Amino acid sequence: MKWNAGLYQDKHGYVAEYGKELLEYVADDKTQIILDLGCGTGELTNELAQKATVVGIDGSESMIRKAEERYPQIEFHVMDACSLKWRDYFNVIFSNAVFHWIRDQQSLLKSIYHALKTEGKLICEFGADGNISKIQKSFHDATRKYGYGFTSPFYFPTTHEYKQVLEQAGFNIELIIDYDRPTALKDGKFGLRNWLKQFFAMDLSNFTMDQQIDTFETIEGHLYSDLWDGKQWVADYRRIRVIASK
Repeated sequence: MKWNAGLYQDKHGYVAEYGKELLEYVADDKTQIILDLGCGTGELTNELAQKATVVGIDGSESMIRKAEERYPQIEFHVMDACSLKWRDYFNVIFSNAVFHWIRDQQSLLKSIYHALKTEGKLICEFGADGNISKIQKSFHDATRKYGYGFTSPFYFPTTHEYKQVLEQAGFNIELIIDYDRPTALKDGKFGLRNWLKQFFAMDLSNFTMDQQIDTFETIEGHLYSDLWDGKQWVADYRRIRVIASK
């Protein structure tokens, strides 16, 4: 996934805004060292820095450059979450809206487990089973006429499934829940297509500009009765929230 950091920050600020709820699970303790895994442009990393020493990582160079510009006092790295360089180092590994991008959950959780201190905590939230199901189905249907076989790039587990994955990785589960979180998209009638341009960018790169516009219009027509509230598009988000310890 190639991220457009400017578009992300401008149009998708709700990602960090909703992530602030997850901050409530992180104790204020200046002796802690926290990793913000998948830090994006650094908004939540900066919030975490008010609580403890924090390091931010992201796989996107564009995101990290933007984060460094905005918060030069914080340590940031471009890094693969499945290959963390630290061992027994962090008290908390925090992650918001990232895990659903990573198919190899075994490697991810093994990497996190090794980077945590004993009794260290994983605090994360990401897409749950059924997340954006209407949007994905509509995208599949709208692009099929061009002969495109859409395959979801996301990992959206049930709580039962993810509980097993965590336990197999050695974690003790303190909390695991899922819930509906309808999410309003910015920019009124353009909100849904802005969302598609960011999160389905790789798929859309297979189409001409005219085909992309036709796809947006088709999807908007399909979803109008379900996701348009009269003023804005409201994406059919579902989340899974996890607190687990080593």
